[in-house]
Amino acid sequence: MTNRIEAAFEVQRREGTGSIIPFVVGGHPSLAATAAILPALAAGGARIIEIGVPFSDPIADGPVISEAMRRALDAGATPARLFESIGAIRSSIDAALVFMVSISIVERMGRTSFIDAAKQAGIDGLVIPDLDLDEAPAVAALCRERGLTLTMLVAPATGGDRARRIVDASSGFIYLLARQGVTGAGIANSDGKAHETGAPDLARRVQELRAASELPIACGFGIASAAQVTQVLQHADAAIVGSALVRALDACNSPEKAAAAATAFMRDLSGGLRSVAARQ
Repeated sequence: MTNRIEAAFEVQRREGTGSIIPFVVGGHPSLAATAAILPALAAGGARIIEIGVPFSDPIADGPVISEAMRRALDAGATPARLFESIGAIRSSIDAALVFMVSISIVERMGRTSFIDAAKQAGIDGLVIPDLDLDEAPAVAALCRERGLTLTMLVAPATGGDRARRIVDASSGFIYLLARQGVTGAGIANSDGKAHETGAPDLARRVQELRAASELPIACGFGIASAAQVTQVLQHADAAIVGSALVRALDACNSPEKAAAAATAFMRDLSGGLRSVAARQ
């Protein structure tokens, strides 16, 4: 069976388009809301959705996502409950689903047990930002045996042998950070307008990664507007949007309101896709 992540990028390649990968925190603002948000994002055009597994010590996450994870944990979100919630609605979602998860959570549950549970719930891939490179081949093999992809992060300062090892261990897509720092930092300037995402450096990094791998490249960190989506998709295959969407969901006090906010967010961000398509 073809992995949904790989299939989504293959369709995108044939169509000659870019895509938006929205990121949400599992269990934020509630597990019931997550179960409503995921189908809404898929219906809004998301072919791949990234779900953060709540963690008490978030990695590289800024205040918006860190607070969302705290709220999710306080509300009782656990990996087991997240697996159950997603599994119950998986058949209603066409999009591929990716877990962003700390290796600490994976190890606590046991690598094989976690990956098996993710597969059973309908998860198509894992992004493990803090996975030790020496351990990556073993985890990648477990994922591959179960039909899941494994993606690791490439930072702006990552180069040489380390970048090649990350690329070699990854499957599905490569996750390129648009800049150094934490998620959500500098989403807007003091005047409220979206900042630039460092296009010249982004173009160079994408070119370097394309020379090292045929995998699609998804770029995240600090992307919050249709204009920034357009800018990123001039070079990368997908734009990952996290903190801005999580913040839009903060005030939603019902699953219905959360789904409506997710739909509106995808509609607004899709303007960046139309701009890209218009130039092709």
